[in-house]
Amino acid sequence: MEFLCYHRDRPGSLLLREELLEEHWSYMDGYEKEMIARGPTLADDGETPTGSVHILDLPGPAAARAFAFDEPNYQAGAYRDVLLRRWRNTLGRTMWDFPGGPEEGSRYLVLGLGEGEAADLAVPPGRDELIAYGPLLSDDGAVWLGTAALVRAPDPDTAGALLTPDRYAGIEVHNWQFGGRS
Repeated sequence: MEFLCYHRDRPGSLLLREELLEEHWSYMDGYEKEMIARGPTLADDGETPTGSVHILDLPGPAAARAFAFDEPNYQAGAYRDVLLRRWRNTLGRTMWDFPGGPEEGSRYLVLGLGEGEAADLAVPPGRDELIAYGPLLSDDGAVWLGTAALVRAPDPDTAGALLTPDRYAGIEVHNWQFGGRS
């Protein structure tokens, strides 16, 4: 089962995150085989972290919760909240398989939270710019709760246009970059 985990930073937690960087990476190294995508979201300056995205293939909801809440930054109080949802990898690949590589162009996390009839289930045109794409689901996979994507795009508006605006309570677009050890 695939899950998307988005830890959002608590204001003022940058020094704590920097202190825990090696612990965070070591923790993530333990999930290397399960990882589909990972990386920080960033403020408009393109450098200051605002959160941390991880998409993984795990045995089930209990394992996903353990992953999210045992994470060193979470344990130390660096994050203000956690979005944890079952997710479906509609591209069937990891970020390391993305043909555009880790550095070329601007990249974004796009989150659309919705309810009711599912939207944006099919992979949109421009697949070459998609790094990861899929629906956000309930733990049992039966209820659509939104859509999440990692995408290369020229700007945030283009990235957010992947999703059908009137089907979501809101669409968030965050600067994102490939994560992990160099």
